[in-house]
Parts: sequence; structure tokens; C-alpha cells
Amino acid sequence: MEGLYALKPWYTRRLQRFVRSAVDHGRSPDLFTLVGVLGAAAAGLTLAVGWWWAAVPLLALRLAGANLDGAVARARGVSRPWGFVLNELGDRASDLLMFAGLAWWAAQHSTGHLVWVLVAAVAATLPTFASLSAAGAGATRRNGGPLGKTERCALVVLGCAVPSWLPVVCGVIVLGSLVTAGLRLREAHRELVSA
Repeated sequence: MEGLYALKPWYTRRLQRFVRSAVDHGRSPDLFTLVGVLGAAAAGLTLAVGWWWAAVPLLALRLAGANLDGAVARARGVSRPWGFVLNELGDRASDLLMFAGLAWWAAQHSTGHLVWVLVAAVAATLPTFASLSAAGAGATRRNGGPLGKTERCALVVLGCAVPSWLPVVCGVIVLGSLVTAGLRLREAHRELVSA
């Protein structure tokens, strides 16, 4: 059920020099949340004009920011509940900015494509709602899945790069988001019932 989320430990190891630098210089984890959101905003702008190739490094920056905020907080020993809130808000804002760029681009090509993007953007929120609802009830906060944020980023770029595939790409996002939310809820249900 991990999807590309299984690569997170590998990716985190690649970012260790940034973690060490942040610890050495006392940088706030919130700075990395902001970097991730700004990367997503810039990616949204490039997607809006159809520059999918420029969105790739910007979405990598978005994912790095999302990874580094927690890693820096743990390394500095400054993890706090408000940091969790900021992290979640940053992740949701990043998704919305990315999808907004794709929606703008799709609107220039086809109303049908725009509808698909909007449906995919709404469906993409379901895994997070499932995880946060379960965590609110006392279950483990689950990430990953067959379609998490890394997969969404890759699919959005693919949809922009190959416009004729956009409805199929959005369909995959919708179906993958439903499956991911369902799997997260199933695991949370097992955990909460056995507690």
C-alpha cells in the first residue's frame, strides 16, 4: 500500500545535508513548509502555461519541502502540534496550487478536460481526509498508498505533458484516491476496533 511513499527513507537520506545545515544554523522547520508551498505555487504557474518540463523540478522542490519540515523538526527536537498543523495546511495548499495550475491550462484546451481536473482535485483530498479523521479518533496518521502526493505530482505533470491523456490521468487520480482513502480507512478501522 505504500506506493512511491516507500521511497521516502531513500529520499530523506538524499536530503540529509539540508537537514544538517538547518540544524547547524537553527533554521525553523516552518521555513521548509514554506519552501514546499512556494515550489508548488511556482509549479502551478508553469503548469498553467503548459511548461510541464519546468514543473518537474519545482514539484521536486515541493516534495523536498514537505519531507524536510518534519525531518528538521525531529533532528532539532522542536516537533510540536502546531508544526503538524502547518505541515498539513502546507501540503493541502500545495496540492490546490498544483491542481489550480493544471485546471487553468486545461480550461484553455477543453471544458471537458477542466471538469476532469476539478473532479480529480476534489478526489485527491479524500486520502488526507481519511487519514486525519482516523488520527482524530486516535488511530495512527497514515501516509502513502497506491496514490499519495508523490504519485499525484507525477500524474499532473504527465497530464500536462500529454494533453490527450489528461482525462485518463485524472481518472487514475480519482480511482487511486478512492482506493487509497479506502485502504487507509480499513487500516484505521482495524486499529481502532482492536484498541
